[in-house]
Amino acid sequence: MATHRTKMLIIGSGPAGYSAAIYGARAMMEPIVVQGLQPGGQLTITTDVENYPGFADVIQGPWLMEQMQKQAEHVGTKMMWDTIVEVDLANGSPFRAVGDSGDEYIGDVLVIATGAQAKWLGVPGEQELGGKGVSACATCDGFFYRGKKVAVIGGGNTAVEEALYLTNHSQDVTLIHRRDELRAEKILQERLLKHPNIKVLWNKSVASFEGDAMGAGLTHLALTDTVTGDASTLEVDGAFVAIGHAPSTELFKDKLPMENGGYLVTEPGSPRTEIPGVFAAGDVTDHVYRQAVTAAGMGCMAALDAERFLATLEN
Repeated sequence: MATHRTKMLIIGSGPAGYSAAIYGARAMMEPIVVQGLQPGGQLTITTDVENYPGFADVIQGPWLMEQMQKQAEHVGTKMMWDTIVEVDLANGSPFRAVGDSGDEYIGDVLVIATGAQAKWLGVPGEQELGGKGVSACATCDGFFYRGKKVAVIGGGNTAVEEALYLTNHSQDVTLIHRRDELRAEKILQERLLKHPNIKVLWNKSVASFEGDAMGAGLTHLALTDTVTGDASTLEVDGAFVAIGHAPSTELFKDKLPMENGGYLVTEPGSPRTEIPGVFAAGDVTDHVYRQAVTAAGMGCMAALDAERFLATLEN
């Protein structure tokens, strides 16, 4: 067991965590990043990335995260292959965290960048066809289905918004909902139901995602009627699971305020939490945008605010 001491402790290693590390290292805070179970975050399970600024060609999500990690290390960040299982925020700075390894991490400031995970249906073919027709982010991947047939699974605000967004790329969008009425806000429902390029399949659940025998990608959905139990199929090129996201905030339950299903609360327009010296950045606090570029921006903000906080401690 070892104790690791730093001015800036970062929990999480997606775009927010790595960006905070880059700025923190350049400010001589010698950050430590505890990478967690999924180093690189959600982008490591995303294939083509076409909307991150600075790249004329399509890039790969895992490659982008590798580059961010290398840049953070190059400017002085220490990466730890560990998963935080316990945090102590009650006594203020310095903050203490314990890893699954048994190691202790102590930071004068703490940046929480643990991200969020898309909720999945858990049916056959879903994970196997991830990146090959099955996605959980229309704004990330919708562009790749221009002129193709797509489906969105869900009935809340996220599902309706994704279906409406996809009409920018497709004239054949199907919303699949397991009930006979939507949970989305009324104004969104009205837009969806009036849209000429969207049709709704009511009382249907996805039994499985099916691909071609050659492994090229998704070909159709196997559906089950939730009322009659009848089976049917829907031919699609892309399917977007939109049943919500779950922020990775279990560590901070009863330690920091949360809202909207577990997202950490920060001051408006800021990564500052209610505990001085504790900052939250990226998808762990963002239930609206959930993009790599916005997460990176919040990581930068967290590092700049952390630097200012440390300056107040020294005065």
